[in-house]
Amino acid sequence: MALFTTGEAVAVELPIARIPTRAAAFLLDLILQLIIGILLTLLFIALLVWAGADSAWRDAAVLVAGVSALIGYPVLFETFSRGRSVGKMAVGLRVVRVDGGPIDFRHAVTRGLAGIVDFWMLGTGLIAIVVSMCSPQARRVGDALAGTVVVHDRSRLPFAALAAPPPWLAGWARQLDMSGLPDDLALSMRKYLLRFRTLTPEVQDQLGRALVIAVCARLCTPPPNGYPPLHILGAVLAERQRRAIQSRPPAASAPPGLPATALRSA
Repeated sequence: MALFTTGEAVAVELPIARIPTRAAAFLLDLILQLIIGILLTLLFIALLVWAGADSAWRDAAVLVAGVSALIGYPVLFETFSRGRSVGKMAVGLRVVRVDGGPIDFRHAVTRGLAGIVDFWMLGTGLIAIVVSMCSPQARRVGDALAGTVVVHDRSRLPFAALAAPPPWLAGWARQLDMSGLPDDLALSMRKYLLRFRTLTPEVQDQLGRALVIAVCARLCTPPPNGYPPLHILGAVLAERQRRAIQSRPPAASAPPGLPATALRSA
């Protein structure tokens, strides 16, 4: 398992795919790529023979068919299936961004082109294996360049725990304009809430007050009087997460939150 932090400063754990399952997916994809490459080669050559082209055109057709099968195949599948090739579907894997989000065409192209280095430069896939073994998240060169990670897709992934605002600050938090709160500051707030019980009382107070001052300055509002930093930060983060959830499609909504004092990673 590895911890990912989304754009809403919500931490989730995803099961990382290691070399054995990735190798199985790769072999399945390789078989399909060979079949596709052979079929494309036969098709191109048949067309060129029918057109009366010379041998140079046939050599070019073989090259185009090979590139289409080796690079075009994973790029198209991972783009339109949101990170899954046929081999990955078969073994239950998916490519995601380092923040846990779905990949797009840019990520798929980068991974596909980098596959030349990972798998075909030495012809054995040794570079991909060595780099993956040295990476805590089993990332090959293509993953490092594209900013992606391969995770297990069939496991039921736990929802991220959300903060719930103290009832006495919920109304105050609902009136705030969250557009001025950057992601890095929201992440600092979450880390403070997660680590609160492990901090000394002095650090709880000093760090909490510093965060409250920074957050309220960004939100252009004075901090409410008479409330500890834990309550204020919990109310702000919970309201930010609530708005982020409401802006998503219904299928992507998360379950009800946990109290701010019990905030933990899922």
